[in-house]
This record gives sequence, C-alpha cells and structure tokens, in this order.
Amino acid sequence: MTVRIRKYSWQLAPGHIREIRQAVFVEEQQVPPELEWDDTDEIADHYLAVLPDNTPAGVARLFSTLGETGHIGRMAILPEFRGRGIGEALLRHLITESAGQYQELKLSAQQHAVAFYQRAGFHVCSEPYDDAGIPHLDMRCLAPGLLQAETGSGRPRPLQLGADSQSWLFDNESSLHDLMDSMVGQASQRLWLYDRILSHERYDRHRFRELVSSLARRHRLSEIRLLIHDDQPLIKRRHQLVELMRRLPSRIQLRLVNKDYPHEDQPFILADREGVVYRHDFTQPSGFAGFAESGRVRLLSDNFQRMWDAGRPSLELRELPI
Repeated sequence: MTVRIRKYSWQLAPGHIREIRQAVFVEEQQVPPELEWDDTDEIADHYLAVLPDNTPAGVARLFSTLGETGHIGRMAILPEFRGRGIGEALLRHLITESAGQYQELKLSAQQHAVAFYQRAGFHVCSEPYDDAGIPHLDMRCLAPGLLQAETGSGRPRPLQLGADSQSWLFDNESSLHDLMDSMVGQASQRLWLYDRILSHERYDRHRFRELVSSLARRHRLSEIRLLIHDDQPLIKRRHQLVELMRRLPSRIQLRLVNKDYPHEDQPFILADREGVVYRHDFTQPSGFAGFAESGRVRLLSDNFQRMWDAGRPSLELRELPI
C-alpha cells in the first residue's frame, strides 16, 4: 500500500496525531493518560502516515539525546489499517531520517511487537519489564546508516546475530565500525579479536569500549580474548580496552602472537558461535561481516585457539600503572 509520511513539530501537529494515540494507547491498551502525554512531545519530531486519499492511519515520534542517539516511540497504527505494511513503511522512513544523523537508534518495544522490529534491524538489549501494565523490552540498532542503504533489499532479519544469513560487504572505516559494533552489541558470552595492533582509531572508540564492557560484565562465563602482534602502541598511549582489561582480568585477556608458529594473515572478530567480521588484510578496512556463519566461525575459532595457545602475555602491559 502506498503511504505518505508527514513530519511535524508538536506545536504545529494536526489533531490526527493526538487522536490516533488516544485511540490506540489510552482507549485500546488502557495506558493512563498521565503516562501517555509527556514533556518529550515538545522536543520530538512527530510523523503521520496517511493513505493516498489523505486518511490518517498511523503515527510515531523521534527525538535525540546528546545528538548521538535517536529514540523512536509512540508508534501506533489504527486497528482498521493494520496488516497492510503501514507500520513497516513508517519505521523505514524513521530509519532513513536517522541515517547520517544518529549513531544508533533505540526504542521500547511492546513484547508482542519484538519480531516486527527485529525484521527491520533492531535487536533486544534488555530483560522484559513492565511499562503501563504492558510487557516491554528495550531494543537498539547500532547501524541505521547501513539499514537505510539496504531498504527494500528483502534481507531477512538484517544485522541479527544468528538470523541474518546474508553477508555484509564493507570497504570503509565507518561501515566497518557499524558492523563491529552491531556484532559485539549482540554477543552474549564470547568475543575473540585477532589483529596486528589494537588500533586506537578502530578499537579505542567510546562506544566500542562500552559494548565490550557490557559483554564482559553480562555473564560470569563471559570470555573476551584479544590476540595481537604488537603491543608497543598500547604501551606508548593509553587505550580504553587495556584499562578495561586490567580492571576485569578474569573476563578480558590479551596475548601476543608467537611469530615462530603459523599465524593468520587476515584479521577477524568472532562473536559467540555465529558472528564474524573478517578483513582482507591488516592495513585496509575492507572485507565482510556474517551474522549467521557458524561453519566459518568454527574454522576461524580453531585457528584462533592454536594461535592463542602458542601466544604469550604482554609483560610490559602488566607492569603499566593503572
């Protein structure tokens, strides 16, 4: 179905936006009015989906925090228009609006709608919780720019670890960062990283550090291994991953490759048993990412384990003051 999406500030929004939210959230879902109408409406952009004959069908809002994270909320389609792809069109429009503006998108999804958002590229990042008497889960997308470029591709469950069966090709640092972060952000227990150095530009980013920190603290069996060839850049300049490793030594370990033993010439990141970000060589940000590559991950895991067993700890990093 053809749908047009119109954007408004709260001050200039037509009454249809309030009426649809009133009908869906307050009347249909019994959300208390004092929870439905909040101060965020004043700072958000509001979107109205209309049919070709200008009939209002659905709404959503989008606002940002610190200019880096976009928050999607109050998304509702009137009952008589559900099942026609209007919600998908509205969500795709919000992703397109966000690409280039925000590093990530977040939303609070009603539990029954989780699969809907997963199909668009969001993944769950919280345990279930109650909001206005309705079970919810927090969801996030760490690469809205990549999703926007894939609009209309028919890719199954894009960026979903264990579900997206198609490879993502990348040839620039920005896309590489987005794919790395999306992979690490979904890992539940294991992260193995192999590279020549822990480049500050690639691995010393705040968001990457926070994702690794969250993984390390998520589970008592979390295992993060960093296997590199050269630790001198880490000794000369502080690195967030090194500082995190020294605070969580049982969860995060670093070893140096033993060059007297066979080692890989291509760097890679492995997330759990299915995710891989693979670069063609140590010097260029080009390669592919696979979110459901259990066979390839198994092969690379075996190679990583052999290199890890032959490697050695960095004595100089151990002696650095915290």
